[in-house]
Amino acid sequence: MTENIHTLRLDASSESVELAGRILRAGGLVAMPTETVYGLAAIAWDFTAVERIFVAKRRPHWDPLIVHAADATMVAEVVEQIDAVSGRLMDAFWPGPLTLLLPRRPDLPHVLTADRELVGVRMPAHPVALQILRAAAAPLAAPSANLFGHVSPTTADHVLADLDGRIDAVVDAGSCAIGVESTVAECRADEIVVYRAGGVSVADIERAAGLPTRLYVPHITPGTPESLPSPGVGIRHYATRATVVLVRSRAQMEEVLAEPSHHQAGVLLPLGWYVPGHTGPIRQWADIDNAPALAESLYRGLRALDATGVMEIVVPLPLQRGGLFAALHDRLEKAARKS
Repeated sequence: MTENIHTLRLDASSESVELAGRILRAGGLVAMPTETVYGLAAIAWDFTAVERIFVAKRRPHWDPLIVHAADATMVAEVVEQIDAVSGRLMDAFWPGPLTLLLPRRPDLPHVLTADRELVGVRMPAHPVALQILRAAAAPLAAPSANLFGHVSPTTADHVLADLDGRIDAVVDAGSCAIGVESTVAECRADEIVVYRAGGVSVADIERAAGLPTRLYVPHITPGTPESLPSPGVGIRHYATRATVVLVRSRAQMEEVLAEPSHHQAGVLLPLGWYVPGHTGPIRQWADIDNAPALAESLYRGLRALDATGVMEIVVPLPLQRGGLFAALHDRLEKAARKS
C-alpha cells in the first residue's frame, strides 16, 4: 500500500459497518472505535493483512498484537484452550477492557504473536466494534490505530493525524469512553500477572479470580525488546513529540513553570489548578482525583498540546491509588521516558 492513498472516513451507520466488513474481508485495514482507544483492525487469520498493520504503524515485529472477538466462537478460532480461571475472568469482565493471554492455536499466523505461544484476546464493549467484528465474520487483530510509540488515538481525527493515507478506512463513532488501553493479564497456576494496567484493576481481577494478582514490573533494559512478554510493556510508549515533564504536586508544577526554560512549555492543567502569568499553551484537564475523567481526556489533551509545537509538556501525576490511577501512572511514566 502506498502512502498517498486517501483513507476513507466512514460514519457508524449500518451501511458503513457493512462496508468496513467488506474492506476487512478483502484484506484491508480499518481503524475501529472501542471503549478503550481506536484499534487498527485486520482479519487475524490473514497473514498479509496482519503484516500490513506492522507496515502502516511502523511497528516492530517483536511487539505482539491483540486479537478482538465478538463471541466465544471467534475466541475458539484463535485460542487452543481456556483454563478455568481465565473463564471466570471472561464471565466477569467481558465484554470489556480486559485482554487475557491464552495458549494460541498453532496455525495462527506467528507474526501476530511475535512467535510467542500465548495470544492476547479480548471482547470489546463498544457496540460499533462488535458490529464490525460481526460484519467481518472473523476475529480481528487490532492494536492501537497510531504510529508505533506515539500517543494512542481516542478519536477518528487522532487516527487520521497518524495514519491518513496508510490505511483503507476509519469508522468514526466519536470519542472513546475509557481513553486508555485495556488491562492485559495472564493466569498462571498459582497467580495472575497483570502486564499492563487499564480499565479493570488488579484488585477487581483478584476478587473475581480468587488468586493472588500482581502488577508486572519489567526488569529489562532498552535494546532487549525481544524479552517483552506482552503487548504494552515497552520502555517508552504513548509518547508525544514534545518531552513530557512530570510533576507530583501543584507546588512543584508552579516551581517548574517559574523556571525560564519552561516559560513556553505546554501544560495539562487539572481543574482548580492555576498557573498565573504562564505564557505557554494550557490545556484544561479534569479533576486530579477523578481517574475516569483524567483517563478519558489524557490522550486528547496530550495530542492537542503536542500539535502546538511546544518542546515540553508539563503534566501532574495523580496520587497512585490503584485502578485507573495505576493505568495513568503507567502511561505517563512511559511517555516521559527519553528512551
